[in-house]
Amino acid sequence: MPFNPSPRRQAPLNPIRQWRALTAALLCAALPLAAASPATDLYREATRHVLRDYYGWSTADLKGLTEQYSRTLDDRCAPAGDACPFETGREVLTELFAQVGDAHTSVRDPESALRLREVQENLAVPRTGARVVSVPGGLLVASVMPGSPAEQAGLRPFDLLTRVNGRPAGKNPAPAGGVREPAMGGGGDGTLLDSNLLDSREFTRLERAAQPIQAEVTAPGRAPRPVTLASATLRARDEPTLNWVGPDSRTALISVASFLPSDTAEQFLARVQEARRGGARALLVDLRFNGGGSLTQCVAAASVFGPTQYRSRYRTGGAMYAGIEGRPAGPQDRQQPPDTAVWRGPAAVLVGPNTASCSEVFTYYAQRAGVLAVGEVTRGVGNSGVTFDPLPDGGVVSVTVLRAFWPDGTPLPAHVTPDVPAPTDLNALTTQGQDTCLNAALVALAAGQAGRPPAQPGSLNQP
Repeated sequence: MPFNPSPRRQAPLNPIRQWRALTAALLCAALPLAAASPATDLYREATRHVLRDYYGWSTADLKGLTEQYSRTLDDRCAPAGDACPFETGREVLTELFAQVGDAHTSVRDPESALRLREVQENLAVPRTGARVVSVPGGLLVASVMPGSPAEQAGLRPFDLLTRVNGRPAGKNPAPAGGVREPAMGGGGDGTLLDSNLLDSREFTRLERAAQPIQAEVTAPGRAPRPVTLASATLRARDEPTLNWVGPDSRTALISVASFLPSDTAEQFLARVQEARRGGARALLVDLRFNGGGSLTQCVAAASVFGPTQYRSRYRTGGAMYAGIEGRPAGPQDRQQPPDTAVWRGPAAVLVGPNTASCSEVFTYYAQRAGVLAVGEVTRGVGNSGVTFDPLPDGGVVSVTVLRAFWPDGTPLPAHVTPDVPAPTDLNALTTQGQDTCLNAALVALAAGQAGRPPAQPGSLNQP
């Protein structure tokens, strides 16, 4: 989720208004307060932030929807009265935000809020070391941390966990009009969770319990087998990884799990430089399971292909996020030539429906620098950004507070459309070890489709 909004401007205090506010507060304190349930408190706080701060692309009547779903909440809470739980409030808020139609604006429970903080701050937590993604048929192992219990148990990227602690795992496709599963970055991946299936969030919950996890694993060319996964104290984030692929193993493949950590651009730049030192002839960046992160980080990371800038507007002003040579750009950098780039060779970015928000920003700027996008149309929230505001239950509400534009006022596109359409065939990936998206990118690079455009004259401030 692109975030990093500019600080809200504070208006000067008016002494008369201060006095009136104090008087009103004293009067309220003298009167008995109407009892409110946890669900009502949650709903009021979340909608307060949305009504005050929302500045996304939705044209929905926010005030009208808030009033409508307030009545829905009253109806659902009637049987429980003052004891109506937070969960009911979240359910109604989820329905409300579905009507708003902005995948960036959502409500997250305390567990999801904790995960955001852990990854962003790179805290030490109990983990198996396997990063899994819910897909039809199981939990797809997107990456394995070197030296972790998952690696020691023999797990490899793109193995499929079909059962976990005796329960079937994964997810089912969403029916028309179904409620979408929220993904990291404030959006969903277009699927509906089945409560009978163990999903990636529940897997993380089991890891945190630090008890052995029994799983059944399907891997290409191997019979399904049972594995026992232990948890160890590991860093919450997954750093960008470098592997070598292609017929001659001279194509560098860098997988980036998230742009949420505050040093993602630095880590990504280090992998690109490592690839250069290793004699890479071409570069692939895998963002198929990257749900977003910090605007500062994804804009800076994209600048390995050339200077970048992301112009945004808020309700009360705007901000620009810029990058050069793989790092955030400061004022002094904007005097440098516009063709500064760390990587100038053939390159492609692998994308899919789970490529969301800040990873869409990265891909879009990479495309403008002549890099191919290979895969499927992305989630569609790349031209907006969010803030996270705390809620009474310990969760957060994600509110869209910025829109992205070119200097001429043209909005940035919401989606990334691949230059080379190549869906990831999960069945071929998990049973045959054939990565259809990766293979298409290698073919495109070999055919010379990723030619880099000549540098354009001007400054970093040009679109």
